[in-house]
Amino acid sequence: MELNIYQKRSGFPRLLKAIKKGEVIIGFIGGSITDQSSATRWPEYVCSWFVERFPNVRFYIENAAIGGTGSDLAVFRADRDLIDRNCDIVFVEYAVNDNEQETEKRMRSREGLIRKLLKEDRDLLITYTYMQDMYTDMMDGKVPATVDEFEQLAAHYDISSVWMGLYALEEVKKGRMRWEEWLPDGLHPDFRGSLSYAQSVTNFLEQELVSNPNYKALAAGKNIKEPFNKKNWENAYILPFSEVETRGPWMIRRWSKMAWTDQVLSTSAVGAKMQFDFEGTGLMLAFDFGTTASEFKYSIDGQEWIETNREREWWMPESGQYLTNTLAQDLKYGKHHIEIEVVHGNRNECKGTNFRLAFIGVIV
Repeated sequence: MELNIYQKRSGFPRLLKAIKKGEVIIGFIGGSITDQSSATRWPEYVCSWFVERFPNVRFYIENAAIGGTGSDLAVFRADRDLIDRNCDIVFVEYAVNDNEQETEKRMRSREGLIRKLLKEDRDLLITYTYMQDMYTDMMDGKVPATVDEFEQLAAHYDISSVWMGLYALEEVKKGRMRWEEWLPDGLHPDFRGSLSYAQSVTNFLEQELVSNPNYKALAAGKNIKEPFNKKNWENAYILPFSEVETRGPWMIRRWSKMAWTDQVLSTSAVGAKMQFDFEGTGLMLAFDFGTTASEFKYSIDGQEWIETNREREWWMPESGQYLTNTLAQDLKYGKHHIEIEVVHGNRNECKGTNFRLAFIGVIV
């Protein structure tokens, strides 16, 4: 089977119009491979290409990628961090960070993100990076499941895609790049590897924007296609902290310690409790997490209490890691009630009791 780096579908009419106008807003969403905290990731080189190729255009860059996070978090952040920024094009990268999620969940969250972004006129390009779990499939001419499933959505919505990881692997196989130049830590491209990823994208953009401009628009807004999965998360929303009833020493703090978080609902008291109602089919909580974070137990609709037992990797900091926990996703639609109590993890790697809730996400 021949694997394809490029899947040419709909084009970039909004981006082309913005270039002609002289002002472009470019958005990125993904994990650490796309995160701008390092100035050596692939978006830096793509943005440099735009500036060089269109010297009379003013570019605004909205890189909303966060290391260690997946499309389940992105679907709740899309409005504030991309849509409200009025991006002309958004590059989406989640093949790696969604890899550990079960198929049904990642298909729902990915499609929810796509549909949120398509609710108005906006160009999209889906990109796929690489992790070592993909090696055997790719060397055998197979498409890894996390990529194949994303491609099902891309085909359904007619979104073009670039398989950056395959482009880089081909460079290694041809002797143009050494493996350690591509992935010095085994996962994150740095300098040469990021340049390879970017070249795969800019080669595609050169064709689609310059050589043979592709004005074919995505079906968006009122014309958006029927859902691939009716249980996708496009209507997911954030429940304000004002809806939460607390018992114990809680406070809402302005939060500058974690990117993309304005406030956290915070306590460090074991036994502190909260409760709230939500209307939907599921619930996801997002945290400032780390080795000093507490665990918690919860009960939905008076059912059996469940205590969390979240992994704390050796590299994890005391705090500042954006973490999500999906507590439910297949409830009967309607109003539900949850109770939460802060507990200590009671194990060596749990070194604190900091419960710092970044937001409450309701799945509909």
